[in-house]
Amino acid sequence: MSDESKFSNIQNPRTGPVAGGSSLLIGMILVTLVLMFLGAVYFDRHSGWFSKQVYGPYASVNQLEEYQPKSGVAAAAAQGKRVYETVCGICHGPDGLGKPGQAPALAGSEWVVTKGFHRVAMIPLAGLNGSLQVAGKDWNLSMAPMGAALSDADLAAVLTYIRNSWGNQGSPVTTEDIKSIRASMGGRPQPLNGSQLKSMSE
Repeated sequence: MSDESKFSNIQNPRTGPVAGGSSLLIGMILVTLVLMFLGAVYFDRHSGWFSKQVYGPYASVNQLEEYQPKSGVAAAAAQGKRVYETVCGICHGPDGLGKPGQAPALAGSEWVVTKGFHRVAMIPLAGLNGSLQVAGKDWNLSMAPMGAALSDADLAAVLTYIRNSWGNQGSPVTTEDIKSIRASMGGRPQPLNGSQLKSMSE
C-alpha cells in the first residue's frame, strides 16, 4: 500500500462531521410555526366566537346577553326596562328625559327620586289630569292610567327601573307594595292633579 493511500484513509482531526442536517431542522420548525399561525387564523375566523350566521339576528355579544335568562335583581331590572320601553318610553323617551310639550323628564324628577314610592306608584295607577310642576317647570298633563292594566310584578319592576336609571337612586318597589297600594285605592279612581299628589304621603 502506498504512502498516499495510507494518509488518505486517516481522517483529519480538524475536520468533523458535516452539519448539513441543521438547516433541514430549522426549515421544519419554520414550516410548523407557519402552519400553527395559519391554523390559529382559521380557527379565529371560523370558530363562531361571534358570527352573525350563528347568533343572528343579534349584532353583538352585549345585545345577545340582554336576552339571556336572568334571575334576582338582574331579572327585575331587565323586566322593568322591557316594560318601560314598551309602555312609558314612548312619551318619556328611552333616556328618561321626556319630550317637550308631551311628557316631563323622569331623570332627576322630584316625583320619582323620593324616599317613598306611594306617589310615584299612584301616577300610573290613577293617571294625571291638570297642572303639575316638575323640576321647576309647569306642565298641563293628561296622562291615562297606563299602569292600571299592568300586573303587580310588571308595575313594580318598571317603577324600580325608573327609580334607579339615568342617575336616579331610589329604593326598589316590590310586588307586595303594588298590591297594597291597589287595595288602598278601592274602586277605579279619578285622575289625579298636582295638588292631590302633593297632599299624599310619599
